Amino acid sequence: MSTNAINSQQYNKAKLWEIGFFALNNTATNLYMFILMFVSYYAAGIAGLAVVVVSTVLMSMRIFDGITDPIVGFMVDKTEGKFGKFRPFMVIGNITLAGTIIVLYNVTHLLPESVRLIFFILIYAIHIIGYTCQTSVTKAAQTVLTNDPKQRPLFAVFDGIYNTLLFTGGQVYVASYLIKKHGDFNMGLFTELNTLAIILSAVFTVLAVIGLSSKDKKEYFGLAEETVETKFRDFWPILKKNKPLLKLITAVTVDKLAFSLLRHAVVMVMLFGILIGDYALSGTISMITIVPTLLITFWAVAKARKTGMKKAFLFSTWIALGAFVSLIGMFLMIDGSAISMSNLGIATILFIVLYTVAMGFGQVPSTLVNPMIADVSDYETSTSGRYVPGMIGTLFSFIDKLITSLAPAIVGFAVALIGFKDAFPTVTDALTPELKVVTIILAFGIPALALTISGLIMSRYELDAAKMEEIQASIAEKKAKSGKVEQKVG
Repeated sequence: MSTNAINSQQYNKAKLWEIGFFALNNTATNLYMFILMFVSYYAAGIAGLAVVVVSTVLMSMRIFDGITDPIVGFMVDKTEGKFGKFRPFMVIGNITLAGTIIVLYNVTHLLPESVRLIFFILIYAIHIIGYTCQTSVTKAAQTVLTNDPKQRPLFAVFDGIYNTLLFTGGQVYVASYLIKKHGDFNMGLFTELNTLAIILSAVFTVLAVIGLSSKDKKEYFGLAEETVETKFRDFWPILKKNKPLLKLITAVTVDKLAFSLLRHAVVMVMLFGILIGDYALSGTISMITIVPTLLITFWAVAKARKTGMKKAFLFSTWIALGAFVSLIGMFLMIDGSAISMSNLGIATILFIVLYTVAMGFGQVPSTLVNPMIADVSDYETSTSGRYVPGMIGTLFSFIDKLITSLAPAIVGFAVALIGFKDAFPTVTDALTPELKVVTIILAFGIPALALTISGLIMSRYELDAAKMEEIQASIAEKKAKSGKVEQKVG
């Protein structure tokens, strides 16, 4: 087949609504991530587990989450049935997530104290298995959804919009509505929050399954007959030899750890509820930043489509770093209580601008990571012949979760060091010099350090726009030679 014929057929394109629907799979699992940001308050305040114990358990469960990833990813790559490779894992995962949340929050605190911790760990572990089943598909199925470099970044547009609405709207819902309605993090609040999340997540999963249905077929699975047989022990050689994967994992993982700390429910309470003195302001600020954050996401995706995802990733990283450094300097010089919507002075306006830039550009790397993992998977296929999107995606998740598992423990031990050993800081606690320093470090200092590391690593990332064009042409040529691609007639 001629080069022109190969180039005309090398791209598997998706309809725009298919990309939009499938992106809801990530939103469906992020709903559970969001509601579990507050699980520390249930575990310590209602189930009666100690703060340090809760932090240690959550860290351990995050590590367990990482361990399950390669196993599930391997199973995804080996699956090929009537309902496709990916869709069964989406459905099974979501059902498991819903069931475990219902049991966790409605049974744990009713049990004898001697068995509460064991029961909490057991149900949480089952929840994690369900979470892994569904999240592994978000990364792995990118390879069948589309391989067009102009289309692939579009996933980030939908994902960015959905996540902005979810985390922003969710924070407003909790801080400005549920807390006012229920007074504190109590059973009434958790019941209302969890019920809404379970219903929305189920609806999103159904839509995501519909969006992927036309693509979850064998003809889109790698090189078909030429695909190299892969065994579980091949995880290490893949990670060791796939340099772009290793760099992407390292860069995004440190970013995610930093933003896991910043978004941690306790850190949000410390920043807005104690340092600034108005927890409801977290919801207000989130609402104000929705439109600018979405505009930043649109800009980043447009840049990615034009110049490649690497350049968009790096530009966003450096802008976010500057904003976080500025926030550190700002809070070292001013009294946080000067920030108030009833007092729209320089401090309030400056905080809103810097916080918007930091969060908006800071989330771009995480938004781009799913289509970038698909690029890395295609790189693996072109170099080794292996079609292993499940293994590639879960290798990323495994290391990602091992590192980000430190977030609850870092928060727990940080607040324990300044005296909060039996309960986490709440909106009723007074600001102390020690609490101010710890809040600034957790909310702004660690993110600034993480972005510096991430930017330096990604500056050496190999898969720029030109390289990805070469890779897709190579895969298309191999498919054509194997007879998988048929020339169109007429």
